[in-house]
Amino acid sequence: MGEERPVEPFSDLHVEEGHVRATLLHDPTVEGLDVGLYLDGSGSMKDEYEYKAEETQRRTLWQWLTGQPKPSPKAPTNEVEPQARWILQYLASKDRNGVLRVAYWACGGTGKSIETLGELAGTEVDKYRFAGPSSPGQYTYLAPAIDDYVRYLRSQIPNGARRGLAVFITDGALHDADQVLAATAEIARAVKRGQLPRMNFVLVGVGDGIDEAQLERIAHAEYDGVGHIWCHRTAKEIKNVAEIVAVLVDETMTVAAGGTIYDDKGKIVKEYEGRLPAVLEFEVHEGCKSFTLEVSGQRFTQPLPEDDDHHDEGH
Repeated sequence: MGEERPVEPFSDLHVEEGHVRATLLHDPTVEGLDVGLYLDGSGSMKDEYEYKAEETQRRTLWQWLTGQPKPSPKAPTNEVEPQARWILQYLASKDRNGVLRVAYWACGGTGKSIETLGELAGTEVDKYRFAGPSSPGQYTYLAPAIDDYVRYLRSQIPNGARRGLAVFITDGALHDADQVLAATAEIARAVKRGQLPRMNFVLVGVGDGIDEAQLERIAHAEYDGVGHIWCHRTAKEIKNVAEIVAVLVDETMTVAAGGTIYDDKGKIVKEYEGRLPAVLEFEVHEGCKSFTLEVSGQRFTQPLPEDDDHHDEGH
């Protein structure tokens, strides 16, 4: 049996009678990912951003009898802050430098303004407060937030940004769904022309005020040469948002956009259009020594063990 082991970006390799099954450890195109996090700043989020002090825990009878001091009260918090901190820390682990652009959107009287919190580091989440915008919006316009992220991503290209991901959280129906679709179509055209890095958008709707049909319409749109750009999910309460964001981001970023597999003689043995699955399965000729995955202009060559050999990374 051969001694070849998986090399990045592969984590598992199995060959049997010319049938290859290779599992991707991660999306090989995610290097250079620049992430943005946009929190709903509309007036309907007022209660979620309100800081509330927890009731001071009373001493037990034993603590009172023994003269133990009262427990210290916990610092006031709101419903958004713990979720935002967790999401920021999680997304920073995907980002090229661990620093995210974070902003409130749907701000100001028109709901079209952006209030930027800055570029926040995932390693310092406990320092950041998420108290909501200074001027909550009366309407929910998403297109300005998309424009803000695209401008930011453009500015980061000279610094190494090669792919984009923006997460948007909202608790209401959008007032500009048509403009969102138009803006996304323009982004897709720019990506196809090579004028923008490939990017994906995650949209999470929270509570009963969202229009799920509207979110589905946005997420289901496909764009020539790019495919889907949006994905979405809904949550009953803000406390469920962090977990949903993690699932959506993992689903979005663990597979790449299409790819081609060549054998050791340079012959195409499999082509994937649209999205590349996490597990690649294909046939190679007898005695094939390696295969090469080409995706987004990058090539990754994996030596092949002899038939009936199986390797897991780390085993």
